[in-house]
Amino acid sequence: MSTAYDLASLDMAGTTIDENELVYRVLESTVAKAADTALPAELLGRWKGTSKWEAIQGLLAGLGRPATVPEVDAVFERFSADLITAYRETPPTPMPGVLELFADLRGRGIKVTLQTGYSAPIAAAIFEGLGWSVGAGEQHTVDALVTSDLVAASRPAPYLIFHTMEATGVRRVDRVLAAGDTPNDLGAADAAGARFKVGVTSGAFTEEQLRKAPHTHILGGIAEIAALA
Repeated sequence: MSTAYDLASLDMAGTTIDENELVYRVLESTVAKAADTALPAELLGRWKGTSKWEAIQGLLAGLGRPATVPEVDAVFERFSADLITAYRETPPTPMPGVLELFADLRGRGIKVTLQTGYSAPIAAAIFEGLGWSVGAGEQHTVDALVTSDLVAASRPAPYLIFHTMEATGVRRVDRVLAAGDTPNDLGAADAAGARFKVGVTSGAFTEEQLRKAPHTHILGGIAEIAALA
């Protein structure tokens, strides 16, 4: 069966998983407490879609409170613990049509992977709450998961996408679809050279905001990528 891409490399929160932007509310609260000042919305927006450790470092610097690595580590630990607790109290849910999308694409021989600015423990807590698993075969939800703590730099660097290619044996970037709900997701797709650079408006940014970033498609939801296959 001929398809237009061999790998769907997809963001988690706001793209495939609906968590009502809980991650950013917890991030904002944690950093505001650490810096003892409120976060401007524009500053927080610049760091959406990136590694949460890098986001904390960047947010503190943007507030005029640059921190050492041990200080950022301490804030990140508080953030991670608070977010895992919040997710257990208010579990995320799959975006509409996501499980059907995964099954459809994998049934056509397309690898489905998730890549995220979360660390591995946070991603694991989400997967546990959803009952999802990683591995080959229809008994698993996705073929691979790559978290930000496994790469040298998170989005908009391309490494998360490259690692999903490595994990699935896909060698050609012109056979990759990368999708997410933030400009940083699209920046990473562009940096990776993905054939399809897809923004979705189901998360943190509007269509108008996403269109300012490099893209091939802007869609209302991730389930629509099935039509591009």
